[in-house]
Parts: sequence; structure tokens; C-alpha cells
Amino acid sequence: MALTLSQRVRRYSSIGALMLLLSGCGVTHRVSEGEPASTQEALREPVPFSRQAAQRYTPDDWPEVLRADVYLPETLGEQLRPAALVVHGGGWRNRGREDMHAISEKLAAQGYVTVNIEHRFAPDDHFPAQLYDLQQAMRWLHANAAAWQVDTERIVGVGFSSGAHLVSLLAVAGAEGPLAEPYGGEQSRLAAVLAGGLPSDLLKFDDGRLVVDFIGGTRAEKREAYVLASPARQITEAAPPHFLYHGTWDQLVPVDHATDFYAALVAHDVESELYLLHGRGHIASFLLNGQAIEAGIAFLNRQIKP
Repeated sequence: MALTLSQRVRRYSSIGALMLLLSGCGVTHRVSEGEPASTQEALREPVPFSRQAAQRYTPDDWPEVLRADVYLPETLGEQLRPAALVVHGGGWRNRGREDMHAISEKLAAQGYVTVNIEHRFAPDDHFPAQLYDLQQAMRWLHANAAAWQVDTERIVGVGFSSGAHLVSLLAVAGAEGPLAEPYGGEQSRLAAVLAGGLPSDLLKFDDGRLVVDFIGGTRAEKREAYVLASPARQITEAAPPHFLYHGTWDQLVPVDHATDFYAALVAHDVESELYLLHGRGHIASFLLNGQAIEAGIAFLNRQIKP
């Protein structure tokens, strides 16, 4: 019998399963067109940065007070800098921005003004509430662009697991179409995406608790919402470049979420790169990601040239 998504979470959160996932494993690197420039060539010398913790990013009338940690790289005169919106995982229902502290530091050291946010949780708040939170974070980033010396044409999105889902959905559907109203539009547009363990097509899952709680119903009850909430079903030629990394042993979010999404992006002529972590499960892909993060940041650097 196939495991539901929530059953997979329980199964792979045990210590024994985690240790199995962390054992032996190589990595392969795939790209859409030819070989990229080497990772090291695309990475900058690290720059100093400061951190402003727990800054409120939601407006006064928002249903919940939500906060962000802001990482500000050292400025170079009046030069504008790229920015990164960072979103944590947790099955749309838990965890927090502390999970993304390490990657936020790496982005800031590469010159990105980095905004590491929290969002509302299911089952108290259903889709698209979480996407609306990201759109508000983008509005807040734009509102502070002058003070933070941000080039708003060079904002990227970074996330893992459900955070990768929200970032990618923002990238492909947050600026245009039905999900752009009432909080999206041009200020929600991303220049590139770095996404790990991405659940790209929610219709691929059984009606397990995590996805049902996120959407607010089963696939039969809310099929249209499942389609709207699936980045793989919202791709257009306007989608920004994507760097995807995924574990080949991922039983929570099977690897075909990455391979199929990558193929669909390439079919729409969207510049994309897929980095497969052989022998890694979902948790291990986050904890032991090899050089995936460095390769992903190098990909972002090539897109926006910080």
C-alpha cells in the first residue's frame, strides 16, 4: 500500500531512518544546455554583512504579525545590490526561519540583501494565504529597496521543501494570472529561483494530511486549487531561471517532482539546472546537500551578476 505524505513524514523523521538517509552517497550534476561555468568561477569573494533580526514585514491590518531576519552585506558606495527572499520548509505547517540561517548567511556573504521570512501555517490558514504572505514580503522588500540599496530587478527566491514550493509558485504565478490578485503583480516578480526538495505538482500526492490541510480539501473536493497551487502546472515562457536540487532517495517528495518540473521548464525554454543528490532522502538533502547550495548560488550569480 502506498504511504500518504503525512505517513512518509512520520516514517522518515525517526532517528533510525535519518541515519540511513545520511549514509554513503555521490552527487551528479545535470544542466539543460551544455556545461555551466565552474562553481568557483561564479562565486565572489565573501563580503562582511550584518543581521537585523525579527523585523515585522506584514502591514498593520494583516491577519497575523509575521517577521523576517534581514541580512545586509557591506555596501560599496552607491552601488545597488541584488536581494534574496528566503523561505523555510516544514510541510506548510511548522518549522521557522532559523532553519534557513546558514543559507541566508551564504547569500549575504555573496552580496545579496537577504530577507529570511516566516509565513502563516496550515491547517489554520489554507492556500493561498501562504503565497499572499510571500507577496507581502516582496512588497516590503520593494518598500525598503532604497534604504537597503536593492536593485529590484535582481531579486531571487530561495527555499527548501514547502518553502521551495512557495518560492517557485511565487516565481511562476505570483506576478501574473489569478494568483497575482490582490497582493501580487510586478512587485512579486523574481529574477531566478534556487529550490531544493520541491513538491512541484500537488496532484501527484495521495490525500494525506499535510497537503489536504494546506489546500483545505482533497483532490476530488478542490481540484482547481490543487492545479493553481502546483508550480509545474503554472509554467509559462515568462518563468524565471530555476536551479533545482533533489535527493534520488526522497520518499517524502519523490524525485520525479524535480525531474518532471525540470523537463517542463526546459520545454518552455526556461533556463534551468538540475542537481541530483544520489542516495539522499528528503531530510538528508537539506542537512547534507554536498555542493548543491554553492552550485545553486553560483547559478543565481550567473543570472543576476551581483
